[in-house]
Amino acid sequence: MDEPLRDSGSAGAGNVPEYSVSEISGAIRRTLEGAFGRIRVRGEITEFKRYPSGHLYFSLKDEGGKISSVVWRGSVSRLGLKPENGVEVIATGKISSYGERSSYQLIIDRLEYAGEGALLARIERLRLKLAEEGLFDAARKRPLPFLPDVIGVVTSAQGAVLHDIRTTIARRFPRRLLVWPVAVQGEAAAAQVAAAIAGFDAIDGRGGIPRPDVLIVARGGGSLEDLMAFNDEAVLRAAAACTIPLISAVGHETDTTLIDFVSDRRAPTPTAAAELAAPARTELVADLAHRAARLTSGLARCTQMLRLRLDRAAGRLPDLPSLLGTARMRLDDRGYRLDLALPALVDRRRAALVAVERRMPPPAELIGGRRTRLMLAASHLQSGLRHVLRDGRARADRARLSPAPLAALLRERATRLAGLSGHMDSLSPMAVLERGYVLVRNPAGVPVTRAADLRPGNRVVLTFADGEAMAKIEKPAEAAQGLLDI
Repeated sequence: MDEPLRDSGSAGAGNVPEYSVSEISGAIRRTLEGAFGRIRVRGEITEFKRYPSGHLYFSLKDEGGKISSVVWRGSVSRLGLKPENGVEVIATGKISSYGERSSYQLIIDRLEYAGEGALLARIERLRLKLAEEGLFDAARKRPLPFLPDVIGVVTSAQGAVLHDIRTTIARRFPRRLLVWPVAVQGEAAAAQVAAAIAGFDAIDGRGGIPRPDVLIVARGGGSLEDLMAFNDEAVLRAAAACTIPLISAVGHETDTTLIDFVSDRRAPTPTAAAELAAPARTELVADLAHRAARLTSGLARCTQMLRLRLDRAAGRLPDLPSLLGTARMRLDDRGYRLDLALPALVDRRRAALVAVERRMPPPAELIGGRRTRLMLAASHLQSGLRHVLRDGRARADRARLSPAPLAALLRERATRLAGLSGHMDSLSPMAVLERGYVLVRNPAGVPVTRAADLRPGNRVVLTFADGEAMAKIEKPAEAAQGLLDI
């Protein structure tokens, strides 16, 4: 410890040493750093804050106390995990003091989870949270393509995982591989894996890089701490949001991470993931050969059955050559008989025509007989007409009247006609019009007999004794007295 300063002017100081504030702070700091050196502290992270400068500030607490902690910006990338509130960790660093505030703090350069129990509790909380959101539902699982053209791989560029995937796909069915190298453990691993999944999903295939048909996220086995990057929430949400079918192959067969629940298919090993992504070409060839053999056999059986049916149908058909020979002979016979029958028929028709001609009288004789009958009918007609005229003239002479009876008949008919005319005049509507009445008709000529049939604006024809006039109804029919505009 530095030599204490003495104040010779102070009275009654005695032997009690006197220090400045800076001396006390420096002495405490040297004492803390010298007494503890590099230490490991176990506690739960609380009051976590990340400042714009890049430094991390938080506290470690347990049941009996709390200590302030800081991670300088240069040490953040080497921490080994991402600090979060509520996570129990073991912090490695050195104890120091902050003189300006008279406080001490733990300067941390490495963090690790405090045992598997803390890790499993953290994983279980995240699992329950994502399960409630439906990220593990079976309905979200998409089928894998049968034969993908491009397979995307998210894994470390070093190690046996990538080699196993390449050799397995080359052996089963060579496909194009796109590898996105990432860190598979450490604090930066989760961010790189999430960025790789999102990056593959963002490829649209229109550029020089093709879009993968299926993704494989893989790494080898390791401890629970080594596999924590695949239990990170950012990685799980990136896998759930990816539209490309995803196969998870993290760890060995007994290892289980949360990405196995989010992915579309889980493979126990990276080699098994490659087998899920690419089918075996030999198996496909054998299956095609088997199907081709079955198809050939089936076609042969169908052909044989059709041939048997054709043979049975042909057996039930008559002898076509014999039928054609018989028909040909019948046709020749009919042709020969037709050649003989036509001349005989013509001869018979000619003989019948000659016989009829012989039985017919001469045309002059026929014409003379017809003329005689016509002259006889004409003489009979003239005689009948003379008799009809004579009888008509006699009937007319008998019906002829004297002038006196005819004049009396005419006077009687005239008197009767005058009486009927007077009666008609008394019934004629014109006689009524002469007394001052008017006949009202609509434009169609139909008489209007009721005022209720008229509406304002209607036009009517008024017939007087000496002529007609047009009128327009101005007021409704219900009025006491209608007005006409003539």
